[in-house]
Amino acid sequence: MSGHGQNAGDAPSHGDNGNDQKNSISLSGAVAMGTGVMIGAGIFALTGQIAELAGPLFPLSFIAGALVTSLAAYSYIKMSNAWPSSGGIAMILQKAYGPGVIAASASLLMALSMVINESLVARTFATYALRPLGQENNALMLSVVALAVILLAYIVNASGNRSVSLFSLVMSVIKIGGIVLFAIAAIWVSGIGTGAFAEVAAPARPMDFVASVAFAILAFKGFTTITNSGGEIVDPHRNVGRTIMISIAICAVTYLLVAVAVGSSLTIPEITAARDYSLSAAAEPALGAWGFYFTIAIALAATASGVIASVFAVTRMLTMLTDMKMIPHSHFGMSGGIRSHMLVYTVVVAGALAVLFDLSRIATLGAFFYLIMDMLVHWGVFRKLRHEIGAKASVLLAALAADAIVLAAFTTAKLGSDPAIVGYALLGIVAVFAGEALYLRKVANASPRDQ
Repeated sequence: MSGHGQNAGDAPSHGDNGNDQKNSISLSGAVAMGTGVMIGAGIFALTGQIAELAGPLFPLSFIAGALVTSLAAYSYIKMSNAWPSSGGIAMILQKAYGPGVIAASASLLMALSMVINESLVARTFATYALRPLGQENNALMLSVVALAVILLAYIVNASGNRSVSLFSLVMSVIKIGGIVLFAIAAIWVSGIGTGAFAEVAAPARPMDFVASVAFAILAFKGFTTITNSGGEIVDPHRNVGRTIMISIAICAVTYLLVAVAVGSSLTIPEITAARDYSLSAAAEPALGAWGFYFTIAIALAATASGVIASVFAVTRMLTMLTDMKMIPHSHFGMSGGIRSHMLVYTVVVAGALAVLFDLSRIATLGAFFYLIMDMLVHWGVFRKLRHEIGAKASVLLAALAADAIVLAAFTTAKLGSDPAIVGYALLGIVAVFAGEALYLRKVANASPRDQ
């Protein structure tokens, strides 16, 4: 999920350090980038939370999440095929709504969901790092380790690494290969008819199952990285859509294998109890100490690289939004360009969220922000752009309806289990729209000299 430091007219970005080049990302590199962002906290932390809501049917939540995400991807693919810009989601929203409050607010919600994802991945890294020490429930240690990995991501990004595509490709192969190896081995040892799948348990309520799909969608939303990097992908008119669908398919198969492996090793109460580290909990009974430490190692590699990639992505998107005058900016006395400032702001906000909220609440905030933004994208494309880009109204409306159903079920479930986080999410969304309205009004009323 990255945004290029360019405005809608492809003007040079302030603070661009020359790392981005047109047609510089191959098809395999783009797939690696998308899957690399998706396969992080999505599978290592959210599996337990999905199982808590969906019960023994939780592997199907990932399938449902893949289907809803594939529907959602239609809008982004059609827009990227027509205008393969590195402006990404902000470009889509500007074309759909014009340079006003809705486009700016929805773009900022997307950026915030990306920052939230950094916190989620960092907190997941901390949980797995502390698991062998028996400190995975130590709130202070979790905060310290999460902050440490966010600081590491800052250092790596500040160094100006020019090999992000190659790095993502190598790490994706390691992550996916390791996770699939764990899943196949666990299923082979435990069998499929054991653990959660052998329980005589009442099926989840339909509303809870649908609510679980919100977390599954969160595990797939990294495909937007590809949309936001459209102008940098080789043959973008052809490859952006292919990359998105290949990435979703790879992640769907990987997530399903992991869900079956976890469910075959642990009962639903055991998965719920270990929801923040369910993969390592499932590895030990199935594969012994070797499997336990192997899963820990894969989790640490996946989440560390995920934090680095996510910080890189959100920094670029916030730089682009600043250049487009969609969000305010202050140097706070710092030297350097806008991107270097955004890097600092990103890690500060992500670090604060990692300290203030647990994994469940971080994921919940991310799901709310992302679903609202996604619905605004579909409605804008349907209302203004579908004829221009040749999009089918039925598919756009189906994607919008799917998001609305999942959002309604998710809100209902969270109002029952954690109403405070629903309030935080609502407050955050209102603050974003109100803040953008005030900022854009100030920009419009300012004299050219002041701007």
